[in-house]
Amino acid sequence: MAKKACKKCKLLVEGNVCPICKGNKFSDSWKGRLFIMDPEKSEIAKRVGLKVKGEYVIKI
Repeated sequence: MAKKACKKCKLLVEGNVCPICKGNKFSDSWKGRLFIMDPEKSEIAKRVGLKVKGEYVIKI
């Protein structure tokens, strides 16, 4: 199954419900990825407001 991006929080997911925001609106059209391993220590995560570890898209 291909990953799709949650339109609300930009997390890449494989299922039908986003585990972070519990939303169900997704897009197959996205650009760029961010891999957040440790959101508490990541300067990038702090700048873009990400608080949960995961794979995110940059632009939907």
